[in-house]
Amino acid sequence: MDPTTSDLPAERAARLRRPGWRDPRLLVGLALVAASVALGSWVVRTAQDTVAVYVVRQTTVPGDRLVSSDLSVAHVRLGEVGLDGYLPADEPLPDEAVALRVVEAGELLPRSAVGSAADLALRPVAVPVRGVPSEAVRPGALVDLWFTAASGTGDDATAPDPAQLAAGLTVAEVARPQGALASTGTTTVQVLVPVDDLPDVLAALAADGTVDVVAVPGSGS
Repeated sequence: MDPTTSDLPAERAARLRRPGWRDPRLLVGLALVAASVALGSWVVRTAQDTVAVYVVRQTTVPGDRLVSSDLSVAHVRLGEVGLDGYLPADEPLPDEAVALRVVEAGELLPRSAVGSAADLALRPVAVPVRGVPSEAVRPGALVDLWFTAASGTGDDATAPDPAQLAAGLTVAEVARPQGALASTGTTTVQVLVPVDDLPDVLAALAADGTVDVVAVPGSGS
């Protein structure tokens, strides 16, 4: 044996040390586990907080029939409003339900927008429109009605001033001419007229003159 090596200390085998509670790796692992548990609890709690409510597929106007098969269902969180403001989708709609006001496509269906035909104080009236009406005149938009009497005859005849018949009426339907008649045909705009305004509107439509439909800016967006 070489005497120069006998005095060297023998090598010890490396041993795995159990990590202590102050080991950074252990602390990071515990933090990740805690975060995962918290996230899972939040997801479960959030899912339990959602409710199923009706969503309008197409814009509805006052008087439109409301049938559950024509509506979509969405699971949403209503927060403080809760179901007091909206109809739950797990309950059937009332029989003969109709829309009481305009609800745009994609909106949740409010309870206040659902009623019966007896609750409506509006009547649909078809108004023929000369020329091509504005693109803003569409279902759900608001319009004003103006009447211009026919001009008198003779040299002394003066052009009559237009008079407003009704303001802020909801458009229920627009029937525009198609095909070859698109530029020359008559467009018919069906508006919902309050019962109190019916006499004036119907009288103007029967009189010798013109009824114009004027869109309210911003209401048809």
